[in-house]
Amino acid sequence: MKRTVSWILVLMLACVCLTAFAEDAAPAQALIERMVVGYAAYGTRDGQALIELAAADPALAEQWSRIMDLWEAPVTVNAELPDSLPEDDTLCLIGLGFQLNPDGTMRDELTERLRVLRAASEQYPNAVIVCTGGGTAADNPTATEAGKMAEWLAENGVDPARIIVEDRSLTTAQNAIYTFDLLEQQHPQVRQIAIISSDYHIATGTLLFGAEAILRKSPVTVVSNASWHAPSGTLSAMFQAGALIELSGDVETAFEIYYETYDIHELPSLEKSNTP
Repeated sequence: MKRTVSWILVLMLACVCLTAFAEDAAPAQALIERMVVGYAAYGTRDGQALIELAAADPALAEQWSRIMDLWEAPVTVNAELPDSLPEDDTLCLIGLGFQLNPDGTMRDELTERLRVLRAASEQYPNAVIVCTGGGTAADNPTATEAGKMAEWLAENGVDPARIIVEDRSLTTAQNAIYTFDLLEQQHPQVRQIAIISSDYHIATGTLLFGAEAILRKSPVTVVSNASWHAPSGTLSAMFQAGALIELSGDVETAFEIYYETYDIHELPSLEKSNTP
């Protein structure tokens, strides 16, 4: 009974969100938000929204049709990388960060993700490595997730010359945006990426990095993943919708959704003022 009531409340919230977002956004943006929020709430595509988007902006509609295909596709979560990935530096391993302790030290979950990343770096010794995550330590403004990750990897045998530190991002959407910026600037040879994170985070990471590649017309594709099996932690479809809306450029609406649906284990509330 409680679960039924909870889902009724979620659907009511989704209906309110759909109306509010459509009223506040530009026409094409409103259609994107209607489409992704509707899919998160009901699990079905809003075909009419896509038709209307195609009439307004055919190129944008084609991109979002591909993103919706990506969202609908099942993601296999792996404990380790397969042996079939490129052996050279066209492969990039993306380590996704996790909330730091208030003093700036790493939580156990981030350390466990790093163990998986180190194993992947040994399996593919020529791959580029990105550590991504900004400052999330409440009492230590100088500490960043990516900085701590890079330090741990170097201390545990990974060549620092292989590591790119992306330490601006506070959300998974920003992980994708800023990582692609750095790869385009510093390693344009990269063509395939593998996501390294906790198991419950892999589908979201795959979706957002894939969507960002589509939106910026990048030749880079997400080809695999490796994960730590976390004892708890979830990311809802509505949270993923918010992240896609953030990628689309509407940060304010994205954070409204985050605040309503932020159900990932042990992460803090996000500070909208820290977004670009």
